[in-house]
Amino acid sequence: QVQLVESGGGLVQAGGSLRLSCAASGSTFNSYTMGWFRQAPGKEREFVAGAAWSGGLYYADSVKGRFTISRNNAENTTVYLQMNSLKPEDTAVYYCARYHRPYYSGSGCYNGNEYNYWGQGTQVTVSS
Repeated sequence: QVQLVESGGGLVQAGGSLRLSCAASGSTFNSYTMGWFRQAPGKEREFVAGAAWSGGLYYADSVKGRFTISRNNAENTTVYLQMNSLKPEDTAVYYCARYHRPYYSGSGCYNGNEYNYWGQGTQVTVSS
């Protein structure tokens, strides 16, 4: 059974940093693109960053230069999201997800509808 468990969220002042982790288990993940998404109150879920199985990295324009995604494909894959220079508009619930099919690293990686496994989310709140 696939499980994705996020951690590392919290309350931080604007300009601060947080590092989110996503512990994946129950299946193989090395051949799958992994993504981070977020959803703020009253807003739609949006793509934040993706780490392709091939090593490619993808970022939303709003976080480029501030956020860094990485993955550790050890026995149990862990995906990280290092968030620096946080802004109040980064406040949201952050979700980790696995792409629905392996060995894919195209434009579909930006589309949350193409991910079929999701974690429960972790709250990030940035105060001004």
